[in-house]
Amino acid sequence: MTYLNNKPIPGTTMFDGKMACKGYGLNKMCHSLNEQCGRDEFTANEMDYCDKYGLTEAQKTAIQQRDVLGLIREGGSIYYLAKFVGMLGLNMQDIGALQTGMTVEEFKQMLVEAGK
Repeated sequence: MTYLNNKPIPGTTMFDGKMACKGYGLNKMCHSLNEQCGRDEFTANEMDYCDKYGLTEAQKTAIQQRDVLGLIREGGSIYYLAKFVGMLGLNMQDIGALQTGMTVEEFKQMLVEAGK
């Protein structure tokens, strides 16, 4: 869990050096999805593509289940996961809503209120 002023921020996972190491293969795979050939290869056989990058069983399960929060817990950096979730038709506001347990509309409204 991430902290701000020593207070936990619910729904967040700290992305530190340990998590970067844990998610190295996952993040490298997601980065490869920037290229059309990577997206095509992933779409053709997702698990073979995951194996190509050395994903763990937990990471592969999260990919199969489209479990974005699980991917974050397994070391996924949201910056790299953005391409994968984009392939699912999701955007960053969808991810924020998932992390906070809000609907997308509630999350958008929270952002508007925070910006005032």
